[in-house]
Amino acid sequence: MALTNRYKTATGSGTVAALILVLVFGSPWYRDWVSENHTDQTAGGWFLRLLAYPAWRFDSNDPLQDVLADDLRAILVVVLTALFLYLLPGSQLARARGTLSQLFAGWGAFVFAGAFAGLITALVRSNPTLLGAFGAAGQGATYGFFVGWIIGIVTLGAWRGTRS
Repeated sequence: MALTNRYKTATGSGTVAALILVLVFGSPWYRDWVSENHTDQTAGGWFLRLLAYPAWRFDSNDPLQDVLADDLRAILVVVLTALFLYLLPGSQLARARGTLSQLFAGWGAFVFAGAFAGLITALVRSNPTLLGAFGAAGQGATYGFFVGWIIGIVTLGAWRGTRS
């Protein structure tokens, strides 16, 4: 697709939205702010903490392997979002742009991306267990379910193929 094309693609716009979500809400500054100011005992506080799921960091007292796993999870959320947005056929087969199938395809892509990113990085951590990997996949799917509607809305109405 040429850079001068005036139509945004669902894959490109969804990936950019996922990148912004990960960069802003996964940042150490956001995580520090939300942990100091909000509790997960309220729905709003729980959601604000959930936004920080793909946390990335540069320094920590944790083992290096765990720090790298967290950074890899943030990267995988973005990369897998792009992959699943490209692969999910629902909105590609839709007759018109802007249908609800695009919303659900974008949302579903983010759910899958969060789940697989959690599963893969749980196996990279120090002392990995299968139960821990299943729990991490569940956390990633929860993140994708409650935050993925943003990706779905961003991809709504986007062009799916190359324009002739």
